[in-house]
Amino acid sequence: QVQLVESGGGLVQAGGSLRLSCAASRGTFSINAFGWYRQAPGKQRELVATFSSGRTSSYADSVKGRFTISRDNAKNTVYLQMNSLKPEDTARYYCNAQQVDGIIYWGKGTLVTVSS
Repeated sequence: QVQLVESGGGLVQAGGSLRLSCAASRGTFSINAFGWYRQAPGKQRELVATFSSGRTSSYADSVKGRFTISRDNAKNTVYLQMNSLKPEDTARYYCNAQQVDGIIYWGKGTLVTVSS
Protein backbone atom coordinates (compact mmCIF):
# COMPACT_ATOMS: atom_id res chain seq x y z
CA GLN A 1 0.00 0.00 0.00
CA VAL A 2 1.02 3.56 -0.68
CA GLN A 3 -0.35 6.55 1.18
CA LEU A 4 -0.27 9.85 -0.67
CA VAL A 5 -0.42 13.15 1.20
CA GLU A 6 -0.91 16.40 -0.68
CA SER A 7 0.10 19.80 0.63
CA GLY A 8 0.75 23.32 -0.59
CA GLY A 9 -2.76 24.47 -1.36
CA GLY A 10 -4.15 27.78 -0.20
CA LEU A 11 -5.61 31.10 -1.20
CA VAL A 12 -3.82 33.08 -3.90
CA GLN A 13 -4.68 36.03 -6.10
CA ALA A 14 -5.11 35.62 -9.84
CA GLY A 15 -1.73 35.68 -11.55
CA GLY A 16 0.00 34.19 -8.54
CA SER A 17 1.77 30.87 -8.07
CA LEU A 18 1.57 27.84 -5.83
CA ARG A 19 3.55 24.62 -5.64
CA LEU A 20 1.68 21.51 -4.61
CA SER A 21 3.51 18.52 -3.17
CA CYS A 22 2.46 14.88 -3.02
CA ALA A 23 4.48 12.80 -0.60
CA ALA A 24 4.36 9.01 -0.90
CA SER A 25 4.63 6.87 2.23
CA ARG A 26 7.26 4.57 0.80
CA GLY A 27 9.61 4.17 -2.09
CA THR A 28 8.00 4.68 -5.43
CA PHE A 29 9.96 2.11 -7.40
CA SER A 30 6.73 0.20 -8.10
CA ILE A 31 4.92 3.32 -9.32
CA ASN A 32 4.99 3.79 -13.07
CA ALA A 33 2.88 6.94 -13.27
CA PHE A 34 1.84 9.87 -11.12
CA GLY A 35 -0.91 12.30 -11.82
CA TRP A 36 -2.57 15.41 -10.53
CA TYR A 37 -6.32 15.75 -10.84
CA ARG A 38 -8.70 18.44 -9.68
CA GLN A 39 -12.35 18.73 -8.85
CA ALA A 40 -14.21 22.01 -8.66
CA PRO A 41 -17.51 22.28 -6.77
CA GLY A 42 -20.32 20.78 -8.80
CA LYS A 43 -17.97 19.43 -11.46
CA GLN A 44 -16.40 16.10 -12.27
CA ARG A 45 -12.82 15.31 -11.38
CA GLU A 46 -10.53 16.09 -14.28
CA LEU A 47 -6.96 15.25 -15.20
CA VAL A 48 -4.50 18.11 -14.83
CA ALA A 49 -1.09 16.54 -15.46
CA THR A 50 0.65 13.18 -15.52
CA PHE A 51 4.26 12.05 -15.21
CA SER A 52 5.31 8.55 -16.23
CA SER A 53 8.34 6.49 -15.31
CA GLY A 54 9.66 7.19 -18.77
CA ARG A 55 9.83 10.83 -17.71
CA THR A 56 7.04 11.73 -20.10
CA SER A 57 4.69 14.42 -18.91
CA SER A 58 1.34 15.49 -20.30
CA TYR A 59 -1.04 18.29 -19.44
CA ALA A 60 -4.63 19.30 -19.86
CA ASP A 61 -5.00 22.00 -22.50
CA SER A 62 -6.31 24.40 -19.87
CA VAL A 63 -3.03 24.35 -17.93
CA LYS A 64 -0.40 23.90 -20.66
CA GLY A 65 2.34 26.48 -20.38
CA ARG A 66 1.30 27.39 -16.83
CA PHE A 67 1.65 24.19 -14.80
CA THR A 68 4.64 21.86 -14.51
CA ILE A 69 4.67 18.39 -12.98
CA SER A 70 7.91 16.98 -11.62
CA ARG A 71 9.15 14.13 -9.48
CA ASP A 72 11.89 13.80 -6.87
CA ASN A 73 12.57 10.09 -6.42
CA ALA A 74 14.93 10.65 -3.51
CA LYS A 75 12.12 12.32 -1.56
CA ASN A 76 9.31 10.08 -2.86
CA THR A 77 7.54 13.30 -3.80
CA VAL A 78 5.74 14.62 -6.85
CA TYR A 79 5.22 18.33 -7.38
CA LEU A 80 2.86 20.51 -9.36
CA GLN A 81 4.17 24.00 -9.96
CA MET A 82 1.26 26.26 -10.84
CA ASN A 83 1.94 29.69 -12.31
CA SER A 84 -0.32 32.40 -13.69
CA LEU A 85 -3.21 31.04 -11.71
CA LYS A 86 -6.75 31.89 -12.77
CA PRO A 87 -10.00 31.85 -10.79
CA GLU A 88 -11.10 28.85 -12.88
CA ASP A 89 -8.19 26.88 -11.40
CA THR A 90 -10.01 26.91 -8.07
CA ALA A 91 -10.56 23.29 -7.04
CA ARG A 92 -9.45 20.54 -4.73
CA TYR A 93 -6.33 18.99 -6.21
CA TYR A 94 -5.67 15.28 -5.83
CA CYS A 95 -2.53 13.24 -6.30
CA ASN A 96 -2.79 9.85 -7.99
CA ALA A 97 -0.27 7.03 -8.32
CA GLN A 98 -0.54 3.95 -10.49
CA GLN A 99 1.52 0.86 -9.75
CA VAL A 100 2.94 -1.37 -12.43
CA ASP A 101 0.29 -3.99 -11.51
CA GLY A 102 -2.48 -1.49 -12.20
CA ILE A 103 -3.43 -0.62 -8.62
CA ILE A 104 -4.23 3.07 -8.25
CA TYR A 105 -3.87 5.15 -5.10
CA TRP A 106 -5.37 8.55 -4.30
CA GLY A 107 -4.58 11.20 -1.76
CA LYS A 108 -7.25 13.19 0.09
CA GLY A 109 -6.53 16.38 -1.78
CA THR A 110 -5.49 19.94 -1.08
CA LEU A 111 -7.68 22.95 -1.71
CA VAL A 112 -6.60 25.71 -4.07
CA THR A 113 -8.60 28.93 -4.18
CA VAL A 114 -7.76 31.64 -6.69
CA SER A 115 -9.35 35.03 -6.10
CA SER A 116 -10.00 37.50 -8.90
